[in-house]
Amino acid sequence: MQNSTDAFNTIRSKYSLSRTLTIASIALILVPFPKTVLAEEISEATALPTLTVEGNALYDVVSSEELTGYNTEAATVGTKTPAALKDIPQSITVLTNDYIEDRGFVHLDDAAKTTPGIRTLSNDTGRSSIFSRGYEYDEVLIDGLASPVSSVAGTLPSLSAFDRIEIMRGPSGLFSSTSELGGIINLVRKRGTEDTQASIDVGAGSWGRYQLGADVSGSLNSDGSIRGRLVISQADSTSQVDKSENLDQSVYSTIEFDLSDKTELSFGLLHQTKSMVPNNGLASYDDGTLLDVDSSTFFGADWNDFNYEGTDLFTDLTHQFDNGGRGRIAARASDRASDFDYAYSGDSVDPTTDTFDTMSRYTNDIEEQSFAFDTNYSQPFEFMGNVSEFVVGFDHKQEENKASGSTGSATGTWSIYDFDSSSISKSLFTTTRTTSNDTSEQEQAIYGKLTLRPIKNLALISGARLSTYKIESSDDSGSGSHFTPYAGTVYDLTDSQALYASYSEVFKPQTSADENGEFIDPREGQQFEFGVKGTYYGGLLNSRFTVFQLTDKNRAELDDTSTYYETTGEYRVRGFEAELSGQINSWDMILGYTYMDTEVLSGSTSRYFSLMPEHMLTAWSKYSFGERNSLLSDMTIGAGMTAMSEFETSDGSVSTSGYAVFDTSISKQLNDHLKVSLNINNLFDRKYYARVGATSTFNFYGESRNFMLSANYTF
Repeated sequence: MQNSTDAFNTIRSKYSLSRTLTIASIALILVPFPKTVLAEEISEATALPTLTVEGNALYDVVSSEELTGYNTEAATVGTKTPAALKDIPQSITVLTNDYIEDRGFVHLDDAAKTTPGIRTLSNDTGRSSIFSRGYEYDEVLIDGLASPVSSVAGTLPSLSAFDRIEIMRGPSGLFSSTSELGGIINLVRKRGTEDTQASIDVGAGSWGRYQLGADVSGSLNSDGSIRGRLVISQADSTSQVDKSENLDQSVYSTIEFDLSDKTELSFGLLHQTKSMVPNNGLASYDDGTLLDVDSSTFFGADWNDFNYEGTDLFTDLTHQFDNGGRGRIAARASDRASDFDYAYSGDSVDPTTDTFDTMSRYTNDIEEQSFAFDTNYSQPFEFMGNVSEFVVGFDHKQEENKASGSTGSATGTWSIYDFDSSSISKSLFTTTRTTSNDTSEQEQAIYGKLTLRPIKNLALISGARLSTYKIESSDDSGSGSHFTPYAGTVYDLTDSQALYASYSEVFKPQTSADENGEFIDPREGQQFEFGVKGTYYGGLLNSRFTVFQLTDKNRAELDDTSTYYETTGEYRVRGFEAELSGQINSWDMILGYTYMDTEVLSGSTSRYFSLMPEHMLTAWSKYSFGERNSLLSDMTIGAGMTAMSEFETSDGSVSTSGYAVFDTSISKQLNDHLKVSLNINNLFDRKYYARVGATSTFNFYGESRNFMLSANYTF
């Protein structure tokens, strides 16, 4: 699965061999495996009767900032132990540090908007909803540890603390069994470096936007066994909309200790704040026709306000055993709070007068505490003359939420063409509903995964997870257990191409009550996925073609009397994807096409499904001129497109045509320390709706043409 000579060279440079082996002997063992392995001790006999592992390169993943371009050697999402993308039998996309910096992304949803196969329902940056295969991501992993995210609470993280983004589509139940069906996102934290390095970033752009950042890393003692890093950032992501404000501040620090040459202990802290004037989009006409107004139009109040503050703490302890095994204990805890109060259009627009007569108001205070813990052990072993592997572990996660808020309405007459946000006072509103709800959810599980390689070009993967869970709300509680199986296979057609297939499941507890007043059974998601993956140019370029079918069963549906819920809802998603990412000579690229067909087999129509276009195409490529004795020396030029077909609301009340927008960038390394860049988004200033919601609100224009000029200085 990886070129045997390259694997041998990697191993030889990092680990001592117990005795000198020929390259041919190593190749016999290593050909089928990603980043494999190993320093072995083989008996004097001609066969391979025993395999003693002294070190395991499989568990070393180079950070993407140490690499160049958009290629990556391996991913950890959905696997626990790193593996080459070709050897993971599910759909994986990795956004590297270079790609994130080239595009100038601030928050996770900024990156998601241009990621193949991902649909982002635009809102204020940092408050959007991210979807895959028709389902919203309701949690991310941070170094493999579950972390809840919510568009309403604005808990989508900024990206300054992270080295790369690993995105898996489809159920990920083996290691994240209570997540949504769309998949999981793993954010990999930046780590301290042994060599001292420092950088400063500044940027300024359209609508008063700016970015400031500093990153310092290096050894804290003479032998490099203690390393630290500090990353601070501040970004103003103000949009084209009148009254818009969106300020994000982030502080991240980490320290790593080498307790021995095989044991590392790490601690980290991430503190983030957000302050913004939230915008809920525009209304439409009564018949669902979208408004043709200036893209800066704001249907809100001057006092619209949103604030968020969150702190996450991390720790992990890893140990490399003499037999090649690896153990890890890791934990993450967070304390987050959001409060907001904002007004928005509450009714459709009369086409004869171009006015609407209702404003709505939404207030809420949300407190969230979460904790995640994972301990696992991975071990390679010999099976039929090849190296196989098992992983066993235990994890636990819990989340507690407290929310109290209200909704209100005000009546009057407001024109869409001369709307005055300063005229909307809080005294106009009458409270229509108050809410207060405390919820908690916890899950713990034991899991295991076994990868057997009976022949050199075939991997058979099986796994299972046994979970227990408990959910509580202000009104009720429930608990249960669930068994989650997993199966996959990868067959190498050639050294660079592999067929793969997988079956995965996930479950999601529900809080709707049945006729006995008890929580109904969890939803169950099942996915079959087939495809072919490739890796070329020594692993620099990765390709994937995928066909999938996902089924969502046991969805809560009201009975015929509308008095209680039953598990009668069932949805199905079918589609295929094609993706190419990585590097070819001086070109870096991420290209992807997705076709998705959604169908409600029984029960009510999901409003989100209709917001998912059938066709999505994203493309971005960067050309690096390298060192030349000309004006183009050390210059890069990038260009890309994001396009999708038409989409509509669930009842068809509001729809919009598809669109395609083009972005470009240019950067130049002026000297060894200073690099300047210019990014232009929506180059041709296309006016379009990026999201539709209802006739009353949640219809958002896409951003008009905008730019960001930035500079990076390294020390």
